Amino acid sequence: MESMGNNSPGPEIRALARNIRMSAHKARRVINQIRGCSYGQALMILELMPYGACYPISQLIHSAAANANHNMGLNKANLLVSRVEVNEGAVFKRVQPRAQGRGYPIQKPTCHITIVLEEISRSNDPIMSIESRKRGYVWRRK
Repeated sequence: MESMGNNSPGPEIRALARNIRMSAHKARRVINQIRGCSYGQALMILELMPYGACYPISQLIHSAAANANHNMGLNKANLLVSRVEVNEGAVFKRVQPRAQGRGYPIQKPTCHITIVLEEISRSNDPIMSIESRKRGYVWRRK
């Protein structure tokens, strides 16, 4: 996917967390809420959501913003969560002892989370409304 042409004007900042000990389905429930938001808005949403998946995702967004600040000298206030994906990782298989010498299989899923941030230029600062963000990538100007 990296070799395909990228038609975004600004630089792309990426952070990847591998083997996070949670189900990919539970992480996607949180990720879908922050896709397309600005950096500050995404952190605010994650802070107010009552799910356990919010903490590792907010850590990853902090890491991606720190990468943008340190490696490219970008301001954190000008960042936008452009692409977020959650992939299933390896499944840890364990055995729970049960009555009469039986064993009960337990599967502990993991996931890989990728967050891509883009810079929003100050000259044309698009703001995405919540309604259009839910439906897709439709931009609304100020």
